[in-house]
Amino acid sequence: MKYHETKITVRFNEIDAYRVAWHGHYVSWMEIGRNALAGEFELDAFQLVAAGYLGPVVALELKFMRPAIFNDEVTIRTALRRTETATLEFITSIFGPDGKKLAVGTTTHALTDLDGVLQFQLPPLIAERINRLLAWLELP
Repeated sequence: MKYHETKITVRFNEIDAYRVAWHGHYVSWMEIGRNALAGEFELDAFQLVAAGYLGPVVALELKFMRPAIFNDEVTIRTALRRTETATLEFITSIFGPDGKKLAVGTTTHALTDLDGVLQFQLPPLIAERINRLLAWLELP
């Protein structure tokens, strides 16, 4: 399986009193990777709205393995998991400059219309975009 890769550098304002990246910033980094991947397939937040839908986060999981520190260049690898429901489930792994895994996580996004009404099936336009993304990731 392929993945999308985004690199960021840990900024000074992202470290905490323990001199490591504050845990909340990992969620932001996951969002950076997710938006970069989704945007390439017309699935980022603004592109969904333009198509008449929203994709709010309904679940977030994050497991920390080791800390990032100031000035580290971290690599965010993002993929999408195929689901049976009208959701998008992004998988993220964050790696340090030495290639060691810092954190892994997932975000699940429910698909709603612009009024917040939950969609139970993927609309054809969104399904087509998801299928293009999954094909690019080489998922069956």
